[in-house]
Amino acid sequence: MNTENKSVIRSTDDEARLLAKGLIRSARFGALAALEAGSGHPLASRVSVATDLDGTPVILTSTLSGHTAAILKTPACSLLVGEPGKGDPLAHPRTSLFCNAEQVERGSPVHDRLRARYLARHPKAELYVDFGDFSFFRLELLRASLNGGFGKAFELTREDLLAPVNDPEHWAAFETGAVAHMNEDHRDAIKLYAEVLCGAEDANWRLACLDPEGLDLVAGDRIERLWFTEPLDDPKDLRPTLVALALQARNE
Repeated sequence: MNTENKSVIRSTDDEARLLAKGLIRSARFGALAALEAGSGHPLASRVSVATDLDGTPVILTSTLSGHTAAILKTPACSLLVGEPGKGDPLAHPRTSLFCNAEQVERGSPVHDRLRARYLARHPKAELYVDFGDFSFFRLELLRASLNGGFGKAFELTREDLLAPVNDPEHWAAFETGAVAHMNEDHRDAIKLYAEVLCGAEDANWRLACLDPEGLDLVAGDRIERLWFTEPLDDPKDLRPTLVALALQARNE
């Protein structure tokens, strides 16, 4: 009898990396697991999610929430992302992210960048985002456990999940102008990105965010992620890349 233990973990490949990063980039919400400040007992909460330029998950929380006190006392936490679809929810991809929560200083360049990116994904949060008891937290990624469906388990590192961004403030400045310009003057191209290149349904699509690896499109509660063919080293490459994508969509 063969008693050798066989690992269920598959070797990490580019397909697994892209799946995990896509689950993070396209998440509207997730389940945050932390240790309750008073009891130390596991506490799970639903939180709205956005991402920083490099793909780091970002949450906005109130001091009135139990999970805020939890991550302030014990920053080690986990975030589960991946929405179930039709049928068995366990047949759909999801990933557990092992993180350390880092509170973002209000008024800092990082805070301003995250505020803009968060509101692009969750515009209704503008009603309370500037309240004094609300704070942004970057969930600094350590590693991830990806379940791509039955029999598809992977372990991913921080390097597997994040996009290198040498100068975030430089990128953020370009992103702000590019997103505004596209939404004001090129809604036809945005529609092509979503409905031709992403295969999404007809809707009032708008561009939410740009980063070195791709772009996020939103229409109400729907989100589509469009990846660039190659990561961009400089935000100046955004314009020709967006033009090329529109041309590709028109030719398909």
